[in-house]
Amino acid sequence: MPRPIHVALIGQKFMGRAHSNAWHQVGHFFDGPRPVHLHTVAARDQGELIPFAKRWGWDHCSDDWRSLASIDEVELVDVGTPNHLHAEQALTMLAAGKHVACEKPLAGTLADARQMRDAARKAKSSKTFVWFNYRRCPAVALAHQLVRAGKIGSVLHIRAQYLQDWGGPSTPMSWRFKKSLAGSGAHGDLNAHIVDMARFITGDEVHEVHGAVARTFVKERTLEGKRGKSRSDVDDCVLFVASFKGGATASFEATRLACGNQNRNTIEINGTKGSVRFDFEDMNVLHFIGPSDDPRTNGWQRIMCTSAGNHPYADAWWPDAHVIGYEHCFTNMAADIVKVLSRRKPLVPLPDFEDAYQTQRVLEAALVSARERTAIRLSEVK
Repeated sequence: MPRPIHVALIGQKFMGRAHSNAWHQVGHFFDGPRPVHLHTVAARDQGELIPFAKRWGWDHCSDDWRSLASIDEVELVDVGTPNHLHAEQALTMLAAGKHVACEKPLAGTLADARQMRDAARKAKSSKTFVWFNYRRCPAVALAHQLVRAGKIGSVLHIRAQYLQDWGGPSTPMSWRFKKSLAGSGAHGDLNAHIVDMARFITGDEVHEVHGAVARTFVKERTLEGKRGKSRSDVDDCVLFVASFKGGATASFEATRLACGNQNRNTIEINGTKGSVRFDFEDMNVLHFIGPSDDPRTNGWQRIMCTSAGNHPYADAWWPDAHVIGYEHCFTNMAADIVKVLSRRKPLVPLPDFEDAYQTQRVLEAALVSARERTAIRLSEVK
């Protein structure tokens, strides 16, 4: 039997649950080249740590994340902590010779992200991964395959939005609303995903950010369970327009104040021969339009991306049209990580620290553009 991949996790909150579920389920649904063993979870909250480990199937737990570096059995360390902690934790694990999977965005600041990229370059024996999980939606992976195969021709326009509505004035303070901990607000949280999706689907890179607007609408938030308020100093929304090296125009918009949009992650890509369109709130569907010989019947096709053998990842799950959900994208990614660590090719490309750093550069360029009210070429953002 192949030796297992011993995984350790840092973090036990929202992403800790999502990642734990993925590592726990991947062997149940995918016939991977190596089994996965949930070795140790590390987190600060001792009161929650032991119940968390028991519930999600971790054999061991620790309140000292640094201890993971000295566990010889652990091959991969998964970083699921707030943004400002990514750099120190990833750098420590890379220095110890571990493979590292990290939540997005790569870091809270471009400087931290650059450090992580540079460390990954030097760590020749270590693989790095970043949890841009929407790449693993079958519909998004199919869009990637169709566009790369030339089915829509040359890309002309990219329109992407990520709209949520949970960040209103009644939402209490958390690390996500503090710049020192998050780096940015809706921008790093949401624009990071749609910039990555645009780069992933098209295979092209942003050349210039022509203009941007960043706004903080809720400037103070109540302290959860306490009296008083605290200053919120991150963006509530960021919009920017850009162009890609191949000549395509692009617009990106992220906000956590769009009432009625719970998790509306959308992208539309128009080409010289056709278009693709995706909306995560209908995540099993890809809309596609291509050339037609009959203008009377030409129009958008609604593709249910659940057919085994035809759509990415579908053969691991359920019969046609028995839809999958948010958590399955993480499991799909875990399956591809297992392939890479077994020296096999992933179904679609995985983002590593180098890849995620390119998205971080775009995020930085948009913030600089908003602050200085000027266009910023990506060549200026190192």
